[in-house]
Amino acid sequence: MNHPRRTAAVAATLLTLSVAGATASASASAAPQSTVPATALVTNARWAGHCTYDRIVIDIRGKTPRITVTPVGQLRYDASGKKVPLPGHHFLSIRLSPAAAHTPAGRSVYQGPRLVTLRLPQLRGLALTGDFEGVVSFGAAFHSKPHYRTAVLHSPERFVLDVQHRNVCR
Repeated sequence: MNHPRRTAAVAATLLTLSVAGATASASASAAPQSTVPATALVTNARWAGHCTYDRIVIDIRGKTPRITVTPVGQLRYDASGKKVPLPGHHFLSIRLSPAAAHTPAGRSVYQGPRLVTLRLPQLRGLALTGDFEGVVSFGAAFHSKPHYRTAVLHSPERFVLDVQHRNVCR
């Protein structure tokens, strides 16, 4: 037996629930987005000389991406392939991926040096060699073959590369 009043009441309840659900979904999507970017943003690179090692620090906003450090025969800029003009006899390529040094709108967020020559005991230079297709890369030049160790530090996120040298503080 069909009950028109009960059917109308059920239909009204379902309509109210579906509208309430749509409103909840819309307000949830309008909530402020997280301040952690989807792709890691590389914001700075810096260096320091210590008694027994030289240190490179790369600052990152967001989750630290995969980072590879590779010895190379020479440094080249990504995309163009042009040689990076840094002094030194040994080189390391440092690649962060997925990462960017710019916003999705194309505005640079990287505040560090693009190319710097240094006179530390081991580190002779550092260059931003690429911000291309989801990869940010750096090149580091050294006086002699680098013996290094790496670490990722948190709060704030940063990548550290320490290159050993003889004690210069004695």
